[in-house]
Amino acid sequence: MVLLDQYVKKINDLEDEIGNLRQTIQEMEFRQDLLFYDSSVNRLLYEYKITKEQYNEIMDLMDRYRNKIDKKQDVHHGTFEQEIYNTVPHRKGDYHFCEYLTIAFKEENRWEEVFDALYGDMPKYKNKG
Repeated sequence: MVLLDQYVKKINDLEDEIGNLRQTIQEMEFRQDLLFYDSSVNRLLYEYKITKEQYNEIMDLMDRYRNKIDKKQDVHHGTFEQEIYNTVPHRKGDYHFCEYLTIAFKEENRWEEVFDALYGDMPKYKNKG
């Protein structure tokens, strides 16, 4: 019985390792795609080491903010930044990352209204409108 338990543990360990390797490969493929499909957003994601999962969450967040803006709900850059930090904890407190991200999306004609609503009235971005 002890031998069987050891085999089961070894199989479980190998399955975990295979799962980790698959996840690593997926992240490497994502980062490779960021390099291959060069754009402002992709360069930013690559430079700031954003994972595919985090990128998907960021896109969902951008959609939520677009919907809030469309519904004429109040949005504030501080709240947006906190939500980005929750998604990307290793960038916590880096408001420049949040600003750069929304600028990059705007430059690619994606979620332009989000940048305009959150940062467009700031003096340093008056020329970005």
